Amino acid sequence: MTFTTTAVPALTGLATGLALIVAIGSQNAYVLRLGISDRRRTVLPVVLVCALSDAVLITAGVVGVGSVIESAPSVLLVVRVLGAAFLITYGALAARSAARPATLVPDATSSSVPLRIAMTTVLTLTWLNPHVYLDTVVFLGSVANQQGPDERWWWVGGAITASFVWFFALGFGARLLRPVFARPRSWQVLDALIAVVMVTLGVRMAVWG
Repeated sequence: MTFTTTAVPALTGLATGLALIVAIGSQNAYVLRLGISDRRRTVLPVVLVCALSDAVLITAGVVGVGSVIESAPSVLLVVRVLGAAFLITYGALAARSAARPATLVPDATSSSVPLRIAMTTVLTLTWLNPHVYLDTVVFLGSVANQQGPDERWWWVGGAITASFVWFFALGFGARLLRPVFARPRSWQVLDALIAVVMVTLGVRMAVWG
């Protein structure tokens, strides 16, 4: 193995993975809010679920699951409808929270989200999003398979590393924003933005796919 067949594909996969996931989306918005308000024992399993889900989906794309997804549009339709309904519902709940900022003051003991609810939410946001299959399985899988037989798994390793780096940085780095969110007004603005993101994505998913 040479530098060209190992480091270059790995770094390319890392850059491609980051370019795809570093964007304002439902999953990132939820991890950000959880990271600001919650304790590490909840944030850690959530970011692990996000990163491991990406790893599974990227690997699935490399081994050919992407072609199966492209040939089964009815499955994506069901996922789209369920995902859109969940996003709009979550957005409505975020809007309600934004209207009640007095309940949003972060507190280490009272604001902790139950692990079961956090895990259910992030799994739903991840696996009921049809774009995750198109972007991660189909797109990243096809790009990986354009690499040489020896280089593609280094590329996959880089893309998977991007997911781990991003979600851990987002989940645990969000704690640095806690002084800002000691004010209820900050929570009100954040929840309003999350509501807009969730509802917009949900409506777009329902209407345009």
